[in-house]
Amino acid sequence: MSFTTESATRRHHNNVIKSPKPISFLISLFVVLLVLRSHAFQSPAPHRAVLGKRNPINICGRNSLCGGQSAGLSSSCRNIILYGTKHSSDKISDTSDQISRASGESRLEKNDCETLKNEPGSKELYDDEETLEDEELENIKLETEEKIEKEAVAQQVSQEKEELQAAVQEVKEAVVEVSQSAKNLGDAVINHGPGIFSRFFSLLVSEEMRNDVRRRRKHYISDWTDAFQKKRQVIPAVLFLYFACLAPAVSFGTISSEITNGSIGVVEFLLSSGVSGMLYSILSGQPMAFLAPTGLTLAFISGLFRFCSIRNLPFFPVYAWVGLWTSAFMTILGLSGSSKLIRFCTRFTDEVFNGLLSINFIYEAMSSLKRNFDHADPMNLTMPFVALSMALGTFFSTMTVVKFEATKFFNSKIRTAIKNFGPVSIILLFTMFNTLPWCQKFRVPTLSVPDTFQLAGGRSFLVALKDIPMNVRMLCALPACLLTCLFFMDQNISVRLVNNPDNKLKKGEAYNLDMVALGLITGGLSVFGLPWMCGATVQSMNHVRAMAETKLNEETKQMEIARVTETRVTGFTIHALLASTILLLPLIKKIPIPVVSGVFLFLGRKLMTGNKFFKRITDAFAEAKRLPDDNPIHLLGRKKMNVYTGVQVLCLIGLFGFKQIPSITIFFPAMIAILMFIRSLILPNFFNEDEFVALGDPTPS
Repeated sequence: MSFTTESATRRHHNNVIKSPKPISFLISLFVVLLVLRSHAFQSPAPHRAVLGKRNPINICGRNSLCGGQSAGLSSSCRNIILYGTKHSSDKISDTSDQISRASGESRLEKNDCETLKNEPGSKELYDDEETLEDEELENIKLETEEKIEKEAVAQQVSQEKEELQAAVQEVKEAVVEVSQSAKNLGDAVINHGPGIFSRFFSLLVSEEMRNDVRRRRKHYISDWTDAFQKKRQVIPAVLFLYFACLAPAVSFGTISSEITNGSIGVVEFLLSSGVSGMLYSILSGQPMAFLAPTGLTLAFISGLFRFCSIRNLPFFPVYAWVGLWTSAFMTILGLSGSSKLIRFCTRFTDEVFNGLLSINFIYEAMSSLKRNFDHADPMNLTMPFVALSMALGTFFSTMTVVKFEATKFFNSKIRTAIKNFGPVSIILLFTMFNTLPWCQKFRVPTLSVPDTFQLAGGRSFLVALKDIPMNVRMLCALPACLLTCLFFMDQNISVRLVNNPDNKLKKGEAYNLDMVALGLITGGLSVFGLPWMCGATVQSMNHVRAMAETKLNEETKQMEIARVTETRVTGFTIHALLASTILLLPLIKKIPIPVVSGVFLFLGRKLMTGNKFFKRITDAFAEAKRLPDDNPIHLLGRKKMNVYTGVQVLCLIGLFGFKQIPSITIFFPAMIAILMFIRSLILPNFFNEDEFVALGDPTPS
């Protein structure tokens, strides 16, 4: 059949039809499609494609009836198509007969195959082949899934690798950009850095602060070297002022130990006074001023301790945070040049404040002597009277040797030596007198200090700043504001008295630099839990007078300051000795308390010298014609001068009474502000500017 169809096709190819009729072509195409459809239903090709050698259909063989006829059918269809396109319609009938015979053979072939498949044993073989086929399909499916999964993993790895490469490239580009930016920044700093730093410094530091630095910088070296040119003056000044500074430190330390339940005692006050004084002599602008414990500072510490006890707060962490806030405030005030505001604190305020300090020293000395009588046996008052005699003896002896320089005895060198070394000699003589066996039976009290160096309670040096919560640390700024006001007023007024033109200092003032130095020192003391120090007017003024060269005024017959040796050596050495006292505690215990009280009396009385406020009090009872021509009583009249002086007396009494109330002492700075308010807003309603000038209290511009 196949051969016949191919021969017929070959013959018809030889007869080329140039233009077949359309009707014949369509009919031929339709017949072919019918045959193909019949073949698709009768010959299941998938079985031939997938089954193996044992397939029953395959048993027929590709050359058997089933496979052969199918191949012949396909070939016949191709030939018919070619034939239909090249021959005319009268040949279609022959081809249709051939298609019919091929279809019949195909049906016979199918029937034979079905018969063969239904033979015994063929069905089981066929089922086995289907099972094998399912397993092969499942294996193919698994292999395909594994392949797909591997391809997905490989694709993901490739994608991550590309992303990593992109990230590395971005990092490289960023490094290049940062390097370039750093280079540009470095060039900018090199080119414009000095100008930028200068502008930043000008914003941070005020012009007043810069002026203070420029004013004192040129004298800094001479502040250290000038002392070695006046050794005969420096050595006795150091010895006397050592005891002058030792007495308040021990006294306030003893009182503090009582009011703080032993939290801060004598050792802490000695160490704090010494260290802070040395640092201040190095960092300050005016080295003639001293730092020391004051009654106002002690009152503030006492109030803070009571507050912590009531609130069940640990004292030292609160104390440290209050000090750190105060340190920050003081430093900011100094850098911003706020000390210029002290110009509104006129001589009216200075004189009242100075008088308060003088009276306070005398009051403390008298209180100490009074306690001896209170604690003594009423039937035996020998010890209190012996103590009173030692105190008064120390006071009058010291006053005498200090004034000896103005006498007519001996030559000037001997008089100066007696004036310089006299106070120290008197303290040593009375101490030795108290150690005599026959004097010890009176049991005169001596300084109460520990035998060995140890902080109160055996605590560590550093304060545990984290022992209080954050909100308490922030709230510590409130009492710090009050302490800052106290330090601001006390420090500036003390330094202002030192810089008084009557003292004839030549190197200039540096109020803002002094404020910054005090702020930094306060922060350091707070971290170690040591008592705060502040400007000490009494010790500072005595330092100025100890380093002063005086001469006799022939008109007034009084000693006047000719010049002052301004040096840092005395302050540094005095406070170094004060700090080293903690190594000499057994010897310090031998100094009698009445001798210390006598020194307090001397310091208080000495501070009154030169205070025109106290002089006007005495002039109020003097005969006018016996007073100098420039005395205010001649310019204003006795009544108006007494009114001005009376206002100062009332202010002094109010300040002293306010200080005696411990519960409100913490607000003492507000009282200083009230003094400034009275002078600036109330007194101008009763006095004109000329009268203020006559009183030595001109209004600041």
